[in-house]
This record gives sequence, C-alpha cells and structure tokens, in this order.
Amino acid sequence: MSSADHEVNRRLFLGAAGTALALSAVSATNEAKAVERPAVKDPRATSGDVAVEPDWDEKLTLLVGPKKGQIVGTDEKAIQAAVDYVSRLGGGTVKLLEGMFKLRNSVILNNNVRLIGSGPDTILMKEPMAKSKLIVDSDWFDQEITVADVKGFEIGDGVCLRCRNPHNGGPTVIKRTIIAKSGNRLKLNQGLRENMWLMGESYAATLFPLVTGEYLHDLHIENLVIDGNKASNDNLDGNYAGCIFLQDCRNVTIKRVTARNNNGDGISWQICHDVTVEECHSHDHAGLGLHPGSGSQRPIMRGNVLKNNEIGLFFCWGVKYGLAERNIIEDNRVGISVGHRDTDNLIVSNSVKRSGRVGILFRAERGKTFAGHRNTVESNIVENTGGPESVAIDVEGETEKLVFIHNELREKREPAKRIGFRFGPKTGEITLQENKIEGFATDTLDQRKK
Repeated sequence: MSSADHEVNRRLFLGAAGTALALSAVSATNEAKAVERPAVKDPRATSGDVAVEPDWDEKLTLLVGPKKGQIVGTDEKAIQAAVDYVSRLGGGTVKLLEGMFKLRNSVILNNNVRLIGSGPDTILMKEPMAKSKLIVDSDWFDQEITVADVKGFEIGDGVCLRCRNPHNGGPTVIKRTIIAKSGNRLKLNQGLRENMWLMGESYAATLFPLVTGEYLHDLHIENLVIDGNKASNDNLDGNYAGCIFLQDCRNVTIKRVTARNNNGDGISWQICHDVTVEECHSHDHAGLGLHPGSGSQRPIMRGNVLKNNEIGLFFCWGVKYGLAERNIIEDNRVGISVGHRDTDNLIVSNSVKRSGRVGILFRAERGKTFAGHRNTVESNIVENTGGPESVAIDVEGETEKLVFIHNELREKREPAKRIGFRFGPKTGEITLQENKIEGFATDTLDQRKK
C-alpha cells in the first residue's frame, strides 16, 4: 500500500471516529434531557386506555335498598344484580342504602366495582346455617350431592362441602352454589373436582364468605357492616372465608367497614397485592381480625380497631413489604403474629393491649430459612399482656435481623413472672434501641448463647 493510501485511510478513520464521538455526545445530551414524557393536560376517554381517565362529574352508580332504590331487595340477589349490571358496563358503584340485607350466599365482586354502604345502618347479615351429612358417594367429576336432610337447603344457597380426604387424611373443602334440586339431591353450579365419599365423613353446610372475589383487580369496599352471625353458623377458617374474603386480587381498598361476629376471620385476603385496609373495625371473630394471607405483597393496614379475636393481626406466609400503622389491637389472644417468610415489614405506632397470651409474636416456624426476618417494630405500645408468666414481645425460632426501636412495654399489674422482651435460644441478630420497659419481673430475657 502506498503512503498516499495510508494517508487516505487515516483521514477516513479519524473522520469516522470524530463523527461517532459527536453522535455519542448528542445522544448523551438527549438522554439527559428526556427524563419524563409530556404530561397529559387534557385527558380524553380513549378505548383501551386505563392509565389516564378524565375526571367525570358523574359516574355509573346503582342504588340498592330494602325499600327504595333502582333495585329493591333484602338479600344478596339484589346486591348481586347490581354488581353484575355495573360489571357488564366496565365497572361502577353499587350504593347500598340503609337497611338489613340477609345473605344466603356470597356477594361476588368483579373488576372495577365499588361496593359502598350508607354507614352503620347498612348491614349484611349471614342467615343461620343448614347442615347435613351426605348419604351417597360423589366422585370428583360429579356435579351433584345427596344429603340426608334437605331442610334448610334452597336453590341459590352458597354451600360448603367438607370431608376427610380418603387418600391422605387431610381436609377437603369445596365451595359451590345450589342451582337445582329434586328431593334430597342437589345440583351444584360446578363440578366437584374432589371426591366426596362417605368413608371421609362428608357433609354439606350453607357456609360461605359474605363478600368475596377471586382473580380480580381494582376493588373498593366501604362504609358498611358485615355480620357473620357466629352463634348460628359453624366455623369456616380464613383460608376459605371471612366477612370479606379475597383470593388472587390486586389493588383493593377496604375502608370504614365493620366486620363482626364471624365464626372464622373478619377480613382475609390470600395472594392479594396492594391491599389497603383503613379505619375498619374487626371484632368478636372466632379467627383473625385481619389476615393478610399467603404471598400477599405490600399490604397497608392503618387506623383499624381489632378487638376480641383469636389473633388481632396475623401475617400469614410470605407477606412482605407491608405496613401496619396506628391500629388499636385489644383483647385478642395474640395481638400481632408474624411468621413464615414474613419479611421486610414495618409495624409502627400500634397500641396492643390486654392480649391473652402474647402482645407481639414472631413465630418459630420450621427453621432459619422459614422465619420472619428483617422486620422493624417501632413506636408501639404493648400493655398488660396475658397471665402471670406472659411475654409482651416474644421472638421464637431462628428469627433474625429484627429492629425494635422506641417501643413502650408496660405492665400495670403485679410483675409476677412477666417478661418484657424474650429472645429464644436460636434467634439471631436483634437490634434494641431506646425502648421503654416498665413493671415487668424481667425486662429482657435473652436465651441466646453468648
């Protein structure tokens, strides 16, 4: 290659490199400037656009009441008709007027539905339970059952079928609706998909969650009373039911709801994300006041009153990045319970009083990888917990990396053998900072090996 050719190639290379550097500088400048998209200043309703919506003066609302309203009725069928109507049109508000609604089945919500009451005089009450054993085997593919006593079972009723699984001895629980009957044979709305055999002591009972939804988003429940009629119904736990029971839902707000007297949980949500429960009163349940259930991410529980339950606030399995703030939690067997992989939660400014066994409990679980690590407990009051050997805050198992800061542990009775903080022998790193402990026989019992 000649010297002239070398010079030409050199110039071409330098020119290309200079152009690339210039383009890179322009690109960097553009990236620095392109921080945000243009703001939507004049939103319009556009087909398929759910991110931006105009602020309409009036929206779809259907009134339901026992004596007046666009739909008049006193049971779940009137409420369900309104829910289904607004759902068909893409969502809206079902406004329940004052009065008593007696429920023989669940009110089943749908996407983008707001169920709003008119205050403490809007009451959803569960009807007394009918119950009977099954007298004919039903296989998993069947869509009917045969009961010994059909009295109290009506078409449209919610029904829970339960038995002892003949293969492994565990419980089988199925929720269905009765849609037809002949004598003591009852047709269900769906197939069983589980065996209901007589050898498993199978039976049916009209048990169901009062307000429920599965695989839904953008729900709002507010300003009403839901009564589980505990005295007239058997127990159905919070993995299946509650005054409110949600499964696999997201973006939910429950506000100013009174959930009371249920033979199970008050408000339970399972594998539900971004659920906010505010200013609710959940009391006198056989189960849990609030039950953020398995796998639920980022729950917010703020300003609620949880009284006279088995457990006031129960973090189930894998509840993460949640906030429990400014709740009044009184007269429960356990005030707050945290356990199986419930990590990275903030429990702050709650008042936990007169718990029967433990004020705040971190459960032992199955080992270190299952424990509830990296939770912060800050500025709570735990007062007058349990009997003479009770513990205000008890950390069990191999739980670690907990932070307790600015909490007040008070015992206003005799000290007896009561303990403020107790850390089990296998617990790991725990940070204590500026906590105030008064009136206990032992302020802190640290059972870890030094």
